[in-house]
Amino acid sequence: MRRFQPSLSERPWGLRDLRPFIDRHGLATPVGEAWYQYPGLPLVKWIFTADVLSVQVHPGDAYAMAHHNSPGKTEAWYVVAAEPGASLGLGLRKELTREEARAAALDGSIENLLKWIPVQAGDTVFIPAGTIHAIGPGLVLAEIQQDSDLTYRLYDYGRGRELHLDHGLAVADLRPWNGEIRREGPVLAECGYFRLEQHPGDSNVKVGPYDQPAWVMFPAGSGSIHGLPWRQGDVWLIEAGESAHVSTSGAAFLTGLIPVKH
Repeated sequence: MRRFQPSLSERPWGLRDLRPFIDRHGLATPVGEAWYQYPGLPLVKWIFTADVLSVQVHPGDAYAMAHHNSPGKTEAWYVVAAEPGASLGLGLRKELTREEARAAALDGSIENLLKWIPVQAGDTVFIPAGTIHAIGPGLVLAEIQQDSDLTYRLYDYGRGRELHLDHGLAVADLRPWNGEIRREGPVLAECGYFRLEQHPGDSNVKVGPYDQPAWVMFPAGSGSIHGLPWRQGDVWLIEAGESAHVSTSGAAFLTGLIPVKH
């Protein structure tokens, strides 16, 4: 097992100070995402928002493979920290036609057609491919997703970045959102691509062994993993067949892995 180092991605809506999760501050350009990638595993990230993200949608596997020779992107978010009033835009409030959705994307009214839901630390939401969504400011999220970076922007608040209306509207689910916010574990999200688990803060929690490698993410606190120190914001990799004993200062932690296929 080992502590993993992230790849930092600049984003106009990100932060210039990533502490306490990552010891980087005074950044010349804002960073919105810290990526952790390993062959065969879901991609996991920390997401930091100082401003609202674009209104966007991701394709499923069939469309992504046909148009980009890539897997699609289904994901889940765990809310690590939320300022008062922070919210997520999750799907639509009412059903739209493709023509109505295109017009709303072009004039910006699609932002107000999203279902904006206030969230707090500990909330989890599952985002299937095809769900129109956005992330508001004042949030730190732990994300687990298919290892793909396919994003179709429908509206971007005049930031000047490319929009992808044809692709986005071809894959978007334009019905009202019928998902839910999950606040209890131990399994917070599960699909054919990944499983996100929550473990209670305790003096000695055993993780693994699993048939595949797995991520261990520490959103808060400090402690040790198999006798080695960890701190808030760390992401560790445990190899297939390994088990790890995790001690924490009372804070819950997460594991992300490929689900077992029966």
